[in-house]
Amino acid sequence: METTLPTTTKFSHISSVAVRNEAIYVMTDFAQINDKVNDKLGDKISNTEDKKLRQTTSVLVANLAKLGYGVDEKLLTALNNLPTNYQLMIADKFKTIMGANKNWTPLVKGWDTPTGEDITDHLITWFVNLFADKNGKNRGTTLACGHTIPANTFPLERYNGCPFCGTPFEFGELEDANFGQGSKLKILSLWTDKEAKAYFEDLLTSQTALDATQVDSLQKMIEAYKDEELPKSEIKMKETLMVVISHLVELGKAEKAQIYFKSPVDVMRYLWYKHTGFLQIVKPKVIAKRKAKNNKHIASVIVPDLDKSAVAKLAAKNELKLKYSRKECFMVASWLNNLEMNVDTMCEAMHPKREMWVRFIRALRLAEYSKKAGFEKLKTVLDKFYNEDYQGWQSKVDAYRLRTDVEKTMQLLKQRPGLFARSLFANMLWFGKDDVLEAFSEVIDKVPARLVFTLNTYAETYFTKGGTRAVKPLGGTNKNIPKNQLLSLYDEEGLKSMKKGIEEMCILAMKKRFAGQTNENKTIFIDPMLFKIPVSIGDRSETVQDMPSALMGTRFDIEGDTVRLFMQWGEGLKAQHLDMDLSCHVAYKANANNSQKDYNQYGGFYEICSYSNLVIDGCKHSGDIRSIPEKVGTAEYIDINVATLRKRGAKYVTFTCNAYSNGAITPNLVVGWMNSKYPIKISAKTGVAYDPSCVQHQVRIQQTLTKGLVFGVLDIDANEIVWLELSFHGQVVGQLNTKGVEALLEKLNAKLSIGNLLLLKAEAQNLEIVETNGTENPADEIYSREWAMNTAAVTQLLVD
Repeated sequence: METTLPTTTKFSHISSVAVRNEAIYVMTDFAQINDKVNDKLGDKISNTEDKKLRQTTSVLVANLAKLGYGVDEKLLTALNNLPTNYQLMIADKFKTIMGANKNWTPLVKGWDTPTGEDITDHLITWFVNLFADKNGKNRGTTLACGHTIPANTFPLERYNGCPFCGTPFEFGELEDANFGQGSKLKILSLWTDKEAKAYFEDLLTSQTALDATQVDSLQKMIEAYKDEELPKSEIKMKETLMVVISHLVELGKAEKAQIYFKSPVDVMRYLWYKHTGFLQIVKPKVIAKRKAKNNKHIASVIVPDLDKSAVAKLAAKNELKLKYSRKECFMVASWLNNLEMNVDTMCEAMHPKREMWVRFIRALRLAEYSKKAGFEKLKTVLDKFYNEDYQGWQSKVDAYRLRTDVEKTMQLLKQRPGLFARSLFANMLWFGKDDVLEAFSEVIDKVPARLVFTLNTYAETYFTKGGTRAVKPLGGTNKNIPKNQLLSLYDEEGLKSMKKGIEEMCILAMKKRFAGQTNENKTIFIDPMLFKIPVSIGDRSETVQDMPSALMGTRFDIEGDTVRLFMQWGEGLKAQHLDMDLSCHVAYKANANNSQKDYNQYGGFYEICSYSNLVIDGCKHSGDIRSIPEKVGTAEYIDINVATLRKRGAKYVTFTCNAYSNGAITPNLVVGWMNSKYPIKISAKTGVAYDPSCVQHQVRIQQTLTKGLVFGVLDIDANEIVWLELSFHGQVVGQLNTKGVEALLEKLNAKLSIGNLLLLKAEAQNLEIVETNGTENPADEIYSREWAMNTAAVTQLLVD
């Protein structure tokens, strides 16, 4: 059977998504496996089976092992039947994903041995360069960047660049010693078009909002299968709809998108997504404010020119100006005119974003199109909207609440179960438990399962006095806000009663939904690892995971005594000043024997390892790079000695990266951590300390508004690293409010785990839980860690 190699675009897109699911994509035509497997993979698979392992296959598997990956038997058979050039495409793809071709050279060679530099060296060098001899006769060594380094300051033989300005000059490739030091392999399975299309459909039918990784995967799958019809699946999430609609418009099928629009808000969401890239409607003033704030500078008090906030705000406003072609205007006018929603309800839905709608109406020339024949409904909508000839539903709710009219308030809230669920806690404090829960119980069956679980999850923390709550406003950074002031009106017994009432009602509702499903299975296996992974509800991660992905809140076990943080940025960009900082914040217990004067929220001390403090007990930094070289990028590292910090009484180590330069964190910056049972080498020649096989988790920055990012927390006592994403406004790590980290950890810990959700399902459907999943008598339903990798499929447990 003759086959041709897959197109580069299709292979690249599906392969990227497959790796995120611990798999390798092999076109069905190439998956030449035995007849038994053949039936599962579809048509066009050859019946031949080559049992002898080819040399090129052995080399491919060995190279994958160097990058930290292994293959299962089924995948090995498929790989062995691939043409050599297809195998090369796979090898190149993994090298790209793992960054094996990037520049990982830090500022200092052999940085595990400190250079001994301090602030005095910087001051002396600054003084010498400030008062340099006009004839160029400076005492010291002049480097390529133009700075002169005086004798007896920095040990220049230890640096790959200028120790004063942080500009790198020397670059080293990954050496053989930088591969294969990892103590665990990530086992890959086989993906054909059957698995790829099944995952595509899982993304489309996800019961929760897709995070940045899933959105990126969805976009890649749409592009890969752009010549085929979209799966006929019910799309429930608005964010997912926007990606699908965008695809249809690009194909010139805008009229087919009409069925996806239910209200004017959906139309605005699409327009704003195409204009800004945000799948949620973030107000223009919020975006402009964030960009202005990101361009402030902590040193502007000394050097005023460093503050670029005013320029950035003006530039943001100009970028957000709306401009549309006649074709686009007609398309949007048709969508709005053909909505099934009645006119009054349309105006009411448009009201909360009235200022934005006024801008869109003008830019889209909707007033002009409303005068044309066939656009009578649009004309009526615009007339009512401009004259405000409508009454908003929310305004009526607020009016009755202020009058403490519980009956009429509940009647209105029951009309919109989703909004009722989102305001349930506040209404319970306002009106009391009994009346509100009784009214809500009448509509809970109409509430999406994700909201029901959210209520059950957060009731404990919401109805507890004291402390703060972790929230993230649209377009903003993570914040801590005070608890509801009405909590003070109730005693502890009253609040416990509210928690218990919500828990009983929510669990009963979900058991009822599970019990309503037809299930003839008798046994179920739940991987113990699933009790460490939270259900993805309410977490819209803004970073992309190119490696096997994990849900926020997932805990990773530490195998050795050292955790190595890494950060790489600037690949493909021109040489310029682009200062990104990698840092860690070490918080100690209250009784820790420590002489530091700085205190943290736990009542103990804290220390920071960053560009300004390269070495502290238990942590070493590879040196501060402030400028990137031409096209190849650069890197920073921090080694964290867990054993040393444990002896010193450390509680948490928070991992952060920040944009010290004006603006946000540069896109495509990669940050993560390495961990291995065995010591990970550091090159004495170049200082390169990156080994792809030791990478436990990494993320790629995509969001353009983030100034500072927490990307993980090392729990010393538990010997685990918690993957989380907390954005904060901070040019340096010292501006991180660590109370926010603790609040987010508390929020993640309160989440329902996938394991506990499956226990609820087992109880409701009378399934017997099997402790081990044997090969001879496997359970009827198997929920493994590999299954949980497909987070979109996990959401199918949220039964509506």
